[in-house]
Amino acid sequence: MPSALHYTLTISNWRAHQFTVALHIPEHKDSSLTLTLPSWIPGSYMVRDFAKSIIRLSATLSTSHIENSSDENSDRVPVTKLDKQTWRVETDGKPCTVNYTVYANDLSIRSAFMNDQYAFINGTSAFLRVSGFEQSACELDIELDDSDPSTANWKAYTSMPIRSESTTSKRWHYAEKNYDELIDHPIYVGIADTHSFDVDGITFTLLFSGNNNIDYPRIARDLAPICKHHLDLFGAPQPINNYLFMTLLADNGFGGLEHKHSTALLYPRFDLPQIGEGENKTDSYITFLSLCSHEFFHTWHVKRIKPEVMVQPDLSQETYTNQLWIYEGFTSFYDDVTLARAGVIEPQKYLDIVAQNVSRLLQNAGRFKQSAAESSFDAWTKFYKQDASATNNIVSYYTKGGIIALGLDLLLRKRSNNQVTLDNLMQLLWKHYGVDECGTPDNVIQSLCSSHFGIDVSDYLDSVVYGTDDVELASLVSDMGVNYNTRTRVSADDKGGFSQLPSIKNQLGATLKAASIGLTVVQVFEGLAAMKAGILLNDVIIALDGHIVNVQKLQRLLDNAQTSTVDITLIRDGRLLTLPLEVTQARQEMAYFEITDEEKLNQWLGK
Repeated sequence: MPSALHYTLTISNWRAHQFTVALHIPEHKDSSLTLTLPSWIPGSYMVRDFAKSIIRLSATLSTSHIENSSDENSDRVPVTKLDKQTWRVETDGKPCTVNYTVYANDLSIRSAFMNDQYAFINGTSAFLRVSGFEQSACELDIELDDSDPSTANWKAYTSMPIRSESTTSKRWHYAEKNYDELIDHPIYVGIADTHSFDVDGITFTLLFSGNNNIDYPRIARDLAPICKHHLDLFGAPQPINNYLFMTLLADNGFGGLEHKHSTALLYPRFDLPQIGEGENKTDSYITFLSLCSHEFFHTWHVKRIKPEVMVQPDLSQETYTNQLWIYEGFTSFYDDVTLARAGVIEPQKYLDIVAQNVSRLLQNAGRFKQSAAESSFDAWTKFYKQDASATNNIVSYYTKGGIIALGLDLLLRKRSNNQVTLDNLMQLLWKHYGVDECGTPDNVIQSLCSSHFGIDVSDYLDSVVYGTDDVELASLVSDMGVNYNTRTRVSADDKGGFSQLPSIKNQLGATLKAASIGLTVVQVFEGLAAMKAGILLNDVIIALDGHIVNVQKLQRLLDNAQTSTVDITLIRDGRLLTLPLEVTQARQEMAYFEITDEEKLNQWLGK
């Protein structure tokens, strides 16, 4: 096996959103080397072409990783770009150093970003893969620019193993066993707040960008039982000794991306509890805890239990699987239910969250056109590249997958006289496919349920996974002491769940946002009044029956309409139009759950 690769990443110019990498490649047997950068990052199924951010790349012969292109005795070697993400370096088998600069200005958890407080870098955006060296050890130095006083107090953070003997206050040294492990540790260099807590001997570290007034001990107290739930579910021995929750705080933004020993999160800073505030949990804070729960669950379910095709995926192009409903869907079930099981939220709050997920499905005509399996397969082009028509044409493998998981748990309990649960299935997945990371076949759920439990779930999967039927929640949830109901909306921003507010009577069937004059149409729902009337995306509605409208006035006028048709006036591409709008009774597309037997519900939650 070739000797170790050595990468030196330098925070060179945050003002221009640039960092540099020097890659030292030791002596090798080939006359040329092929270098590639991934085009997508595991866990986010869209080709992002990270190589587009490489500004310049050159190579020189060298005898040590300390040398670079500025050495007087270094010899420049030819570099040929072969395609959008691949370079060939003519080395004649000699050691060389490849130097390149990367532009980092994508404020997300998938790529790389730099500002005056920090640099955040994923390995897929930074580290070139060297053909023939895929299984070689990788060493990494992270450096600050000595000439820039603004970064004097910056520190490096990552879940990667650190070599303390080679680390200084401005240089951090890390080592990984191969390239795939190297790129699975997001890197944060900058000013940060950190807070650590232990669960069952495992150290968890919370990292938040910048310096903030956030109540970190409170977040740790709320996260600890959530982490323990996941650890207990999969059981010892644990695959981790430490774990890093790395959160980029912004004014707006949301996201999470899993890694084997960490997660990268993006969240609005003022949606988190501030020091001195009460213990009340806001909806936005509950969402943050659920996001952390989701990403930590992926430590087992996605990062180690994974589809066969994702064991060694080709990061240069799409890797298709119809199993994402199992991975993101099941995780979407556990992220929320864990909060209720751990006592972080009340059972009714959990049911309201489930109701909101069901409500999103009920508004989604696309669920009748695309199955959860098809949604998984088409994630690359349809789910990750949604347009305004998505709600009419596709279904989310996250949302429907989570409801499928809930239904499967209840079905397993029903068909086994409460002897088998989804937890038991997750433990089998871990034992047979996760511990050794051998990859699951497409029929893994049906196969495990049949061979280990003696339960045939093929009818359920054919209906709700490979077909487009809704999960029959009404009949299933009664076994957990809950009634399932639907109602009409109470307002334009109604998300679902129990509500005592008066319902609307009539429904436009479009999503609107305020414009300088009137209301801009951002979505039109299939089968409802707006689409039948010919209202289009980006139309600006200005009046109903001759009255200027805002959101509240439009709904009031619709509800009090005395005729079967009203005139709606709008602007379309500079033209003024008046269309006849049929007054249409509001659909019952908001779900809610009522607790009928608290003891049954608590038993289902394991409380």
